[in-house]
Amino acid sequence: MKVVISAGGTGGHIYPALAIIHKIQEVEPNSEFIYIGTHNRMEKDIIPKYNIPFESLEIYGLNRKKLWKNVKTIQCFLKAIKKCKKIMREFKPDIVIGVGGYVTAPVIYSAKKLGYKTFIHEQNSVPGVSNNFLIRYTDLIGVSFQSSMKYFPEYKTVFTGNPCGEEALQKKEIKKSQFGLSENKQLVLFVMGSLGSSKMNQFLVKTMSLFENKSYEILFVTGKEMYEEIKQKKIPKNVKVVDYIDDMAGIMKKTDLMISRSGASTISEIVALRVPSILIPSPYVTNNHQYKNAIDLVNHNAALLIEEKNLKEENLVKEIDSILNHPKKVDDMKKNLEDFSMPNSATLIVKEIQKLISK
Repeated sequence: MKVVISAGGTGGHIYPALAIIHKIQEVEPNSEFIYIGTHNRMEKDIIPKYNIPFESLEIYGLNRKKLWKNVKTIQCFLKAIKKCKKIMREFKPDIVIGVGGYVTAPVIYSAKKLGYKTFIHEQNSVPGVSNNFLIRYTDLIGVSFQSSMKYFPEYKTVFTGNPCGEEALQKKEIKKSQFGLSENKQLVLFVMGSLGSSKMNQFLVKTMSLFENKSYEILFVTGKEMYEEIKQKKIPKNVKVVDYIDDMAGIMKKTDLMISRSGASTISEIVALRVPSILIPSPYVTNNHQYKNAIDLVNHNAALLIEEKNLKEENLVKEIDSILNHPKKVDDMKKNLEDFSMPNSATLIVKEIQKLISK
């Protein structure tokens, strides 16, 4: 199989794309790939580490506040289309896949104009700007949430789940001792996304002193930008601070409670691994999609939600204690997470792609 795949901007798009690539490599080992990403975002550093050929586009999202800046955005979009068409004419892919981020718009658009088969995947419960634009230019759409089906044409939409979930299940457990933690104590994992969150990190630093005499331990993932600053702070002995965990699913398998944003990939791993969680959606994302991702779980008592505007140090600690000190709450959350589980998501996506190619 010859595959052009595109995703960019955040781990929430990049890691599902990698999960699809890994599954294709497993099913069809002789497959060839070209990954098309943005020239200045995370994917330019992440993808080459996997020995996947990488092509970059200078591309930007629409600016809703400074409309005059969209002149450059449109110029870059047209230039990107020209480059994408050149790449595809030379590579001749069997399928072109878009897994989110504005970089996918010129990639899928170009593929459709050249007559190549196209597939897009929506990780969030509500589609983003790029996927809304691409609906008419794609042959097949995969969605992560059953509730997302209503936003797309029924005849070409399939509920696949998020491929990160299946990949998370295949990861090996990481020993807690690797982070200086006790194997026999409950673990609370704090993580605020692949880039971290300045405001949330500052809030959590203020909260840490309240955990000093707790029987459980905290693993606080700061993100790389604030790690050096935070590790200088006075932190209780039962709190361990790290900048980044490359294999988050590995430690999630040993986690009793996770405090997290509610990006789509994180949600998929929480569901797949059945990790009880307190979700704090980022209010700064487009269409408030993290809140909408979280609310499906919350409405089924599969997670707890606290909006950032309502956060208080004492209340967060109280909610953590109320879950960890009541085993039935933990068991109920885990059981209710089963209703959202799609353990073979990546496999299903690859099967749908194979069917699309064979038509």
